[in-house]
This record gives sequence, structure tokens and C-alpha cells, in this order.
Amino acid sequence: MNRNRTLWVIQWLLALLFLFAGGMKLILPVEKLTAQIVLPGAFLRFIGIAEVLGGLGLVLPGMLRIAASLTLLAAAGLVIIMIGATWLTFTSQSFTAALLPLVTGLLLVLVIRDRWRSVAHAT
Repeated sequence: MNRNRTLWVIQWLLALLFLFAGGMKLILPVEKLTAQIVLPGAFLRFIGIAEVLGGLGLVLPGMLRIAASLTLLAAAGLVIIMIGATWLTFTSQSFTAALLPLVTGLLLVLVIRDRWRSVAHAT
């Protein structure tokens, strides 16, 4: 599989992950959200919106062939969320539990690096 195809697979998997995670933060009752995560309900709803928009931003610009730099912005915003998720999970649970958001963040950095090269070569 060539590098571009592999990157697309990674982007789609990340997009699905964030659409699911963000969607759950938007549809679950606030009481259930705040029982699992010690953050204000409104902040978790905001994170959910950011995750859904970021998930869409990982794939839609490339699919529609418009503003490829939006994919970079979406991935960068999701990296910020993953830094917070990694820290929060590490401090409240364990290092092992923090591996999922850490690896997700690293995959997003890979997307940024490789898509940056594509955007830079296109200009």
C-alpha cells in the first residue's frame, strides 16, 4: 500500500474515532458524562463539538478537494485535545490507560507531518 493510501486509512479511522467519541459526548446525559470524567458538563459538550468538527475536518477537505490546510488545522486542534486527554487519563487512572489518547495524538502528528508536505508541495 502506498503512503498516501495508508495516510487516508489512518485519517478515516481517526475521523470515525472522533465522530464516535464526540457524538457520545453530545448525546449522553450530562450526569453520565460527569460521572466518568471529572470535568464540567458544558466543557465536555464543547469537547464533543470540537471532536466531531475535527473528525470531519480530517477527511472532508481532502474528499472535496478544497482547502487542504483545513485538515492540518483539524488535526492540530485534535492534538491539543489528545494532550489534555493523555494528561487527564494519566493523572486520574494509569499510564496504561493513557496510552490510547497518547497513540491517537501521535497518529494525528503523523497526519500533520505528511499532509504538511503535501500542502507545501502544492504551493
